[in-house]
Amino acid sequence: MVDVYAEMKQGEKGAWLSIIAYVALSLTKLGFGFSFHSAALQADGWNNLTDIVASVAVLIGLRISQKPPDHDHPYGHFRAETVSALIASFIMATVGLQVLYSTLMSLIEGRAETPDLITAWVALGCAVVMFFVYMYNYRLAKRINNQALMAAAQDNRSDAMVSIGAAVGIFGSQFGLPWLDPLAALTVSFLILKTAWEIFRNATHALTDGFDENQLQTIRTTIEKTQGVRVIRDVKARLHGNHVLVDVVVQVDPGLTLIESHEICDDVERRMLKKHNITSVQVHVEPMDEPQPEKLQHI
Repeated sequence: MVDVYAEMKQGEKGAWLSIIAYVALSLTKLGFGFSFHSAALQADGWNNLTDIVASVAVLIGLRISQKPPDHDHPYGHFRAETVSALIASFIMATVGLQVLYSTLMSLIEGRAETPDLITAWVALGCAVVMFFVYMYNYRLAKRINNQALMAAAQDNRSDAMVSIGAAVGIFGSQFGLPWLDPLAALTVSFLILKTAWEIFRNATHALTDGFDENQLQTIRTTIEKTQGVRVIRDVKARLHGNHVLVDVVVQVDPGLTLIESHEICDDVERRMLKKHNITSVQVHVEPMDEPQPEKLQHI
């Protein structure tokens, strides 16, 4: 049996690495951005500040999720991660709107300046650092099968790309086009808002018991191939934090004994764990409906 609590404990390492990296990079980018007049690098720094919030939310969620079930949380506290992500999305959206507003004002008022070339190299150096953070979190998330950490890893990768975009804008501004720097900042603000929207959408979808239809069909196919399962009457799945809960009603041969029917349930649970790493499966067994004989026609 997979120890989900031990996996979440390992996931904390990735969250801490992201927090430390984002703190260092945001301070570096904001410091150089303000000192050498780069709107793109400043926007990238603000972007990393929102990522600190998101990483802290992941960490808090992982900590709370490790609490065992209690009298008023019989299913545990796994959804704490989703709630934390929802809160983080609002904070990220607020910062994104602020960056968007300040950048638009600088363009409207004609306050665009050509930044020092050093800011471009700072952006590129930060992109390299963030790429290594992405690789660590991606491999850890794959190893422990943690969706929250995988989402954080994808965010790490997008942040590396944002830094590269900021560097491109700064380099371009060196060729007599100072508006390229705030244009890069504008792009960063939209990326912040896009990330905030995606986190909000995924969190609300999970909290309202939404579930991916393709993944549900894959689960159904696995159950159908279980030996002894004749018909699936119903199958449902929902996310509880990063863990999938499955409820399925199957029909089996009515001639089977109780022990034989129970073995089919165990087999379904084993296949869910092996193929999908799903540890919580509720299987209800019903006898296969007997075909009804045709009624005789009376003349």
